Amino acid sequence: MTKRNDISIEDVPLNRFHQLLSVRSGGGWLIDGYILSIIGVVLMPLSIELELDEFWQGLIAASALFGIFIGGFLGGWLTGLLGRQKVYFIGPIIFILCSLGQFLAETGLSLFIFRFLIGIGVGCEYPAASTLLVEFLPEKHRGPRLAALTILWFAGAALAYIMGNVILSRGGSAAWRLVLASPAFIGVLLVVVRLGTPESPRWLVSKGRLADAERIIKKVYGSNFSLRNLPEQAAEAQGLSTLLRAGYGPRIVFFVMFWMCSVIPVLAVYAFAPKVLQALNLTGYWAAYGSIAITILFVIGCGIATRLINVIGRRPLVIHSFLWSGIALLGLGAFSDGGEWLVLVFFSAYSTFIGGAQVLQLVYPNEIFPTEIRAAAVGIGASLSRIGAAIGTYLVPISLQTIGIRNTMYTAASITILGFLVSLALAPETCNMSLEKAASLKR
Repeated sequence: MTKRNDISIEDVPLNRFHQLLSVRSGGGWLIDGYILSIIGVVLMPLSIELELDEFWQGLIAASALFGIFIGGFLGGWLTGLLGRQKVYFIGPIIFILCSLGQFLAETGLSLFIFRFLIGIGVGCEYPAASTLLVEFLPEKHRGPRLAALTILWFAGAALAYIMGNVILSRGGSAAWRLVLASPAFIGVLLVVVRLGTPESPRWLVSKGRLADAERIIKKVYGSNFSLRNLPEQAAEAQGLSTLLRAGYGPRIVFFVMFWMCSVIPVLAVYAFAPKVLQALNLTGYWAAYGSIAITILFVIGCGIATRLINVIGRRPLVIHSFLWSGIALLGLGAFSDGGEWLVLVFFSAYSTFIGGAQVLQLVYPNEIFPTEIRAAAVGIGASLSRIGAAIGTYLVPISLQTIGIRNTMYTAASITILGFLVSLALAPETCNMSLEKAASLKR
């Protein structure tokens, strides 16, 4: 019989704690998707009431993404400095306070500020929630569980469109305020469910807090487990400059570019889904139900990719995802003046195929960097990808007005094809590897 002290914690079966931690972290992605997508539901009615022109519409739609740029860097730094568990509560508290603040917003500027602060909360959420989860998960469940976070993001986006349209249909001219305040309820639930979450033993070991790490390991895995079951022991602290000198530069270039190319078209579409569909000649019920259907297909695409992530591996998944979704966007551009069904077919194809790149956004940075900078890497990726997405989102209404829907879709396709080329050149394979091996350049 194998003794417990011979088993790595990366080889243990999923237990009740892992399931609960998945819910705790997954709830953050659900509310992130809800918060970032809800603006697309109400942008048109709030623009009428607050008398916003295209400049302010683009700025407000992109405001949360600008906030993520700051929050990603800040959250990554704080998560490395203070620990994963403390930063775990910053995002939900910001979501609650600023969602309620949006209800009272009277100007485009005040709405921009509240959504910018919400973006900071989202930016803090990415490194804290994902690193805490990945540092507890067993190896064979790591990829699918991290990928499932992205599914929950799109589920939150779908919920935003469903709930947003329900509230708008039953409310008056100011119903958009209730829609923007609705994330506060989810934020309260998230704070409650996260109470009692322990700190990551890996982070504690990296800080020399061995006794605290040992206590948590025994609590989570059982009294027969100890630090001997933790494969990645304390190492000399490594900063970003050290990693660049050590040869991690290509990995940094890859994950920043891949993340940016996968989110810019998606978030730009979500922020202006009704406008984009209207430009593609989908109006009325076609636009309303088309937005929901496309969002559901994003969830389905991410679900399929999650099932494949340990079957075909990370590298083939990201390459094929970018290739076929880029072709679908080219089709949208070429047939932008086609019938409703043709537009929905290409949009549906894009929504499904891009799922592979989406689910790897958290898998790759959490696997290809060591514990000392894992949270910072996720934060950097979130920040740089979202600033690109913010610029893209801001330019969508201007692009639709100046170069038209056809060239807007071609631009989105070119960004996606760039992601394909970068992945083809630089994407590593990390499937079926321990965190230590996946993060090492020596294989």
